[in-house]
Amino acid sequence: MIHKKIQDFIKCLEEERYYDAHEALEEVWFPRRFEKDKEVKLLKGFINASVSFELMKLRRQKQSAKVWANYLKYRPLLLEVESKYKNEFYKLSRFVEEINNKKKYFSL
Repeated sequence: MIHKKIQDFIKCLEEERYYDAHEALEEVWFPRRFEKDKEVKLLKGFINASVSFELMKLRRQKQSAKVWANYLKYRPLLLEVESKYKNEFYKLSRFVEEINNKKKYFSL
């Protein structure tokens, strides 16, 4: 199920439907939100990235910056996570950061 939701997340990001991207991953994250698992935390980080983009689209820069900082907080878990989706998480990270760089929202 995670693989399908990651694909949905990417499609939504490509179409700049950031709220829908958030919803796609939240379906997987929400039932597991209390787990201390690094995979769950990474999902939360990607959700934060899409929320940050949506806030920027709404011209709420200050709130967007706070949420982007949450994405960055979870980003280092890419190096530590043990998951069969690790490669997909790396691709997601590059894709999210590519969007950020194109839109010139935040410096990494």
